[in-house]
Amino acid sequence: MAAALGTSPTIVEYFEGEDFYRCGYCKNETGSRSNGMWAHSMTVQDYQALIDRGWRRSGKYVYKPVMNQTCCPQYTIRCRPLHFQPSKSHKKVLKKMFKFLSKGEFSRGNNEEEPMDSQMDDAAVDDFVLKSKLDIQSDHRPLSEDYNEVVESEVKEKEENLETKETKELNQSHAKREKLGSGEPSRSVKVVPSAPKPGKGADLSKPPCRKAKDIRKERKRQKLILKSQTDKLEGSQIQHEPQSLPSEKPKLNQPKSVEDFIFDTLPEDAAHQLEVRLVPVAFEDPEFKSSFHQSLSLYAKYQMAIHKDTAAECGEAEFTRFLCSSPLEAENPPEGPDCGYGSFHQQYWLDGKIIAVGVIDVLPYCVSSVYLYYDPDYSFLSLGVYSALREIAFTRQLHEKTFQLSYYYMGFYIHSCPKMRYKGQYRPSDLLCPETYVWVPIEQCLSALESSKYCRFNQDTKAVDEERIKELDQLRVLYKRTVMPYNIYKKRQKGPSDEAIVQQYADLVGQTCSERMLLFRS
Repeated sequence: MAAALGTSPTIVEYFEGEDFYRCGYCKNETGSRSNGMWAHSMTVQDYQALIDRGWRRSGKYVYKPVMNQTCCPQYTIRCRPLHFQPSKSHKKVLKKMFKFLSKGEFSRGNNEEEPMDSQMDDAAVDDFVLKSKLDIQSDHRPLSEDYNEVVESEVKEKEENLETKETKELNQSHAKREKLGSGEPSRSVKVVPSAPKPGKGADLSKPPCRKAKDIRKERKRQKLILKSQTDKLEGSQIQHEPQSLPSEKPKLNQPKSVEDFIFDTLPEDAAHQLEVRLVPVAFEDPEFKSSFHQSLSLYAKYQMAIHKDTAAECGEAEFTRFLCSSPLEAENPPEGPDCGYGSFHQQYWLDGKIIAVGVIDVLPYCVSSVYLYYDPDYSFLSLGVYSALREIAFTRQLHEKTFQLSYYYMGFYIHSCPKMRYKGQYRPSDLLCPETYVWVPIEQCLSALESSKYCRFNQDTKAVDEERIKELDQLRVLYKRTVMPYNIYKKRQKGPSDEAIVQQYADLVGQTCSERMLLFRS
């Protein structure tokens, strides 16, 4: 899938070497390691390709764990929603929500059936050295806005140095990256709600919900009718139901889908009304703008209650930087989903008040869940699990129009951290092989992960990374406002060679991205 015409190209600034920081999972002070780059702008096609190589974004900072060195290896995990069936514990959460909405009944008891209530990577990073560097304001023009002035390599070079003015923000994004990440499309996008309101938009074409007792009675009645029609065949046994039974009969033994639970019809006198709104994260969008301060207050309440942040750590600047800033360029092609591609907030409105916000990226082949924050007063509803199930249903909805959009990415699966294993309960799901970047069903990976934190999941010993870099010459570079291939850049560059750094970048992003994205060099 090619990038849409008129969108800015991907412009990234890669940071040399590997970052060492405190692990939010095992609490090792310097055990977590990753490579990273700042994305001044990024197409949804390039980000799709990057997350399929183990990258993940937090705001505009894009990072990739050094899997064979980091203390808690983080494997990219995706669910296959088209074949998803809710588990017993998932159904329990969905029924709990329906009971609360319809009757107002709830229990504040221990939700032990749910491994974690918050759905995404919630490890709190406590690197105070990094946090001490976070008092940064970013009001400078990003590189992406300079692209209109960029010309191909034969155009004269300007003397101005494009040294990045957003690099200082890296430290703050870096310190929070396992906690946060969001998106801000570059323009307003027309969106539609991810689903109809419960109780108002239920699918009336489906048969009404029937109790198991009534179903058994119906089966018994049909068998008696059949027996009376075949009394000449005494002693014969009925092995199959007759074709004359009602057309809905074959569906009786089929499990209920996640949509059957979510969109079950509420009574007219329902105690509560829940509405889910999909809002593009763009300040020019009126719906996002009007709900900004309510969303900010909810974020601060969540961070202080769940992650023990101070008020200064979850103010408006932090909220904007991490949850309202995305490098992704919004696109709305005719063949794409109605909401378009880009970064969004999926807001959960209960009786006119926001109680949860799921931050998601809609990409060419998937919905990627970035972060969730919610009102701790409603923890009894297991909103982390409920929002994940809603996002799975949303992916299935988008697939109806955009056939290739058929996966739900849940971030990272961390087997060495027991509380992060809950993501493996959304089946069927796959883990990304950290060496060959092929997807392997999670069932085939678990036994190996029990023996070793780091594993190569691809059992084909001869398989290699198909996107491994073959040559650097065609890698695209943005140097002095000029786009040029790397072989031209090498001739024009002054000072020590940076080939080792460029080689490391190319190996991590792969051949296709290296020839499509622009690597900023100063």
